[in-house]
Amino acid sequence: MKKTFLILPLLALGLAGCQTAEQNAALGALGGAAVGAAVSSDSDRTQGALIGAALGVAASTLVGTAPQAGQCYYRDARGQTFIAPCR
Repeated sequence: MKKTFLILPLLALGLAGCQTAEQNAALGALGGAAVGAAVSSDSDRTQGALIGAALGVAASTLVGTAPQAGQCYYRDARGQTFIAPCR
């Protein structure tokens, strides 16, 4: 547990120079690992954290980020995506 608290500041410093998509993936991995470790039993906490991290990265990649502040992705009736100001 102490190792985790020693590594977290290093991860935060590493995220400071990342792009937005990379930040989302890193935050998804950290959040997923935390949830995975929290919901798993004591005997498989590491495996739960690894699975949670993988799912967190996948979810953050699928959700994605808006291209600019105030811009959102939309999908029209034909299934094509476009970017427009958020409503």
